[in-house]
Amino acid sequence: MPDIREITDLSAPELDVYARLSEGQLLHYYEPDTGLFIAESPKVISRALDAGYEPVSLLMEPEHVEGEAREVVSRCGGIPVYTAEARILTELTGFQLTRGVLCAMRRRRLPDAASLCAGARRVAVLENVMNPTNVGAIFRSAAALGMDAVLLTPGCSDPLYRRAARVSMGTVFQVPWTFFDRQQCPWPERGMEALRELGFKTAAMALKKDSVSIGDPALLAEERLAVVLGTEGDGLAAETIADCDYTVMIPMAHGVDSLNVAAASAVAFWELGKR
Repeated sequence: MPDIREITDLSAPELDVYARLSEGQLLHYYEPDTGLFIAESPKVISRALDAGYEPVSLLMEPEHVEGEAREVVSRCGGIPVYTAEARILTELTGFQLTRGVLCAMRRRRLPDAASLCAGARRVAVLENVMNPTNVGAIFRSAAALGMDAVLLTPGCSDPLYRRAARVSMGTVFQVPWTFFDRQQCPWPERGMEALRELGFKTAAMALKKDSVSIGDPALLAEERLAVVLGTEGDGLAAETIADCDYTVMIPMAHGVDSLNVAAASAVAFWELGKR
């Protein structure tokens, strides 16, 4: 049976995770143990549960307990389910909930990059992609278009941040991912070395005079390939491009010089993810 608790006091400390703690504070909530993240919408929460993440509490409009979130509530056992009308939830959280449901969940320890990619053939590497919307969109493309894993540099937005997970439609719980460790596997020096040790060739997505087309036969024939995408605006660092085995461009028309990193990822994954 769900433990339904109507919200009567917006300052109640048990609501801090939804109302008063930043994403960074949630990340370190149980430090030195793993922290928390907030999943938004029944679909995203369901995919997190499918992946084995542990729910801590739920927050939703009363109508969703037996409505859109009924299956999610039933899967979460006896954890607290805090309820209030949409207006109150918006006042509490500071934003309008997507589909009226949030879930606080425990994070899991991340694997190291080498073990994550041990059996992979096509991986995406994100260098300092800071916008959570872009990170979420890239994960959705990675899931749909055949990437086996995603690696992120420490400067990237966390895929479990609420907006990233929501934009991804929960695919951040389906595609294996991890961060390069800042000390043990700094990017790009040790990160590139680790990829090469695993047998990967690296392809930097960048507009350079010596770039090869994304449809280049030699590129498509690589047995193991890491597709490297750069930050919004500036793109990849010059050092990263120089360290990669290929510099790759997407041919453009009408004088367009580049695509948003999320759009470029979809094109690259579609073409380079072909087996």
